[in-house]
Amino acid sequence: MMSRSITLRLIFAFLLVSITVVALASGITYWLTVRDFKQLTFDQARDRFVADMTFYYQSNGTWNGVLDYYRLRSSANSQFNLPPNSPPPGRPGGGHPQPQTFFFALTDQDGHVLIPARNETVGDAIPRSTLAQGIPIRSNNVQVGTVLVLGGPPPLGPLEESYLNRTNLALLYAALGSSVLALLLGIILARALIHPIRDLTKAIRSMARGDLKQNVIVKSRDELGVLADAFNQMSSDLDCLIKSRRQMTADIAHDLRNPLTVIGGYMESIREGVLQPTPERLDAIQTEVQHLKRLVEDLRILSQADAGELDLNRELVSIPVLLEQTAQSYRALTEMQGINLRIDVAADLPEIHADPDRLAQVLGNLITNSLRYTPHGGEIALQAQRQAKSIILTISDTGQGISSEALPSIFNRFYRDDPARTRGDESGLGLTIAKSIVEAHSGSINAGSSPGKGTIIKIILPIS
Repeated sequence: MMSRSITLRLIFAFLLVSITVVALASGITYWLTVRDFKQLTFDQARDRFVADMTFYYQSNGTWNGVLDYYRLRSSANSQFNLPPNSPPPGRPGGGHPQPQTFFFALTDQDGHVLIPARNETVGDAIPRSTLAQGIPIRSNNVQVGTVLVLGGPPPLGPLEESYLNRTNLALLYAALGSSVLALLLGIILARALIHPIRDLTKAIRSMARGDLKQNVIVKSRDELGVLADAFNQMSSDLDCLIKSRRQMTADIAHDLRNPLTVIGGYMESIREGVLQPTPERLDAIQTEVQHLKRLVEDLRILSQADAGELDLNRELVSIPVLLEQTAQSYRALTEMQGINLRIDVAADLPEIHADPDRLAQVLGNLITNSLRYTPHGGEIALQAQRQAKSIILTISDTGQGISSEALPSIFNRFYRDDPARTRGDESGLGLTIAKSIVEAHSGSINAGSSPGKGTIIKIILPIS
């Protein structure tokens, strides 16, 4: 119902705009045509009058009889000089001519009226200021008279009226044709505009029914096309998010079930007397409890990061000191595995305003991952350098590397490059937590890797 309403409104809007434009254009065109055509007929009548008077004087050498001559001429050419339905110049049955209405006056060289117009009479003297606005008539380069426009413009004759009527009818047909064309174009354009909206509405209703993966095809690159692209991206992201949440729930259940199964098995066996509570068995239970505590703590950190409530105790942090302290914490593990832990820090690095404990946690998670996949005799390097207004921390190793297909997903929660691989006592959230902490510091983290050549993690932190 809504789309039909919009369609009708768009059609009426296109039609109204088209009719308004056509009516305005037709009115202006008709007015200009009538004005210019009347001016043309006026100019032609004036030029004909000047030519007639010039010819008369050159033929006779005097103005005597010019009024009778022009009366005869005007009666023969009344469509230019007599108003419609005016009486003929002579009375029925003969007699003197009746007074005629002329639109141009003629004076002699002294300014006396020879052919009157308006209220003038023969012999009246015309002021020189009025004569100066007239058209001089010359014979042998001598001005012998003046033509004055003293009456109104001559009325249009039957031919001119017919021409204007045909012009008006043509404009009317053009306006009607344009309106019909505008209606057709309005219907086509309205449907073209409404079709993507209908598709979007249909897709949204499908999402409301639970089918989150929707794709609206819009070929245009206008605002509707941008809207459709944004909707498709939102639908895809939402579908991925829901699948990720479902997978995360399954992974959490899996990671909780394993230690709980171990703890439950030991406790039930001890309670029934099948096993004795030896220190080794109690240590195994304690290990699983610690694993559960780490998992719960990691989930708590992620929930705080998602809500934008991750606590940061910021202070001025020296990057060289931070790297050295972190390396010292893992020095024993690297030596046991035969891995060289190297620190390379640029000189004169400025201090940054950050939470040292959170950054140490990030570095610890990254070093732990490197230790897990770097073979005996390999190397882990911690590097720091300044670039513009940022500090770049690099953690690189010579481990087995990450495949190009898995690389974009390593910061996802509970992501497994190899689903069959066990994690031991890790929660599977280390890289996700590292990303959340770095982003809470207004920084960014990215990874690069080549299978068999190792992995490089770069952390970019702003200097503030």
